[in-house]
Amino acid sequence: MSILPGDSADAIDQATRRLAAGGLVAIPTETVYGIAARADDDQAVAAIFAAKGRPSDHPLIVHVLDLAGAQAFAAEITPAARRLIDAFWPGPMTVIVRRAMGIAGAAAAGLATIALRCPAHPVARSLLTRCVEVGVVGLAAPSANRFGRVSPTCAEHVATEFGPDLMVLDGGRCELGIESAIVDCSAATAVLLRPGVLPRARIEQVLGQALHDPGDDAVRAPGTLESHYAPRATLRLMDGKQLAKALELLPQAMTGLAVYSRSASPRHPVVRVMPDDPLAVAQELFAVLRGFDAQGVKLIWVERPPDTPDWEGVNDRLQRAASP
Repeated sequence: MSILPGDSADAIDQATRRLAAGGLVAIPTETVYGIAARADDDQAVAAIFAAKGRPSDHPLIVHVLDLAGAQAFAAEITPAARRLIDAFWPGPMTVIVRRAMGIAGAAAAGLATIALRCPAHPVARSLLTRCVEVGVVGLAAPSANRFGRVSPTCAEHVATEFGPDLMVLDGGRCELGIESAIVDCSAATAVLLRPGVLPRARIEQVLGQALHDPGDDAVRAPGTLESHYAPRATLRLMDGKQLAKALELLPQAMTGLAVYSRSASPRHPVVRVMPDDPLAVAQELFAVLRGFDAQGVKLIWVERPPDTPDWEGVNDRLQRAASP
């Protein structure tokens, strides 16, 4: 199993050499683990799509060290994008801007726009710093899982998914646990394509304008398919009363069911208590779903979180995980 300590300078050097040569490396970020390739090498990026089983018309996020790195891929950093970059980078904010011609065509899935993020995780930043030193200005890095499945939040998740051939830099458990917010800043109005842990109101305050919801003509972006982040088991969302009533009707000896809830009684064999704090739920959500899959359950019943702004990112992931 090729898991290397992310705090080792030698491991960072090994990973940098592999990336510079067009290889793949799994890296930790503060959101989830990503499977990375140099973004300026279309052949290397094609290996990401092949490894994940991801259609090549689904764009990837390019991770950069700083604003200078973003400018290498952008035709223009718009004022809205610059405000978000200044406020939230390094951090869980992805901005979409117009792409510079002749670079990262595969990472952008051939689109005229490109998604850019500057991660805050110290291992990712150490790796990006070394990459820049050898001429690799950005890393395309979608989540390190098979396409459409539950994102990984520790090195062991990645190794289980891809086996020993993929080098993994171990940076511990991800602090935030769900992917970054994505804001399209390529046009006159800013559009929130994917919520994250950053509150919508805080993003709007920084922008000085309301965020629009995506319409039918929205730019394609990572992680925005109707069905995504799905465990192998069938996931069903229910409100608290529905869940309580359904559990009352079940025989105590029923197997193959797991429950993730803020209020359910632990009468059934597989119950995980959902925290009341949305940030705590975000941090553990994907690990909980992977844990249920590891236990071999066939059904996962999840109590629907409150429909309030602070739960927007968690609700987005759960709704996509529950979609057929």
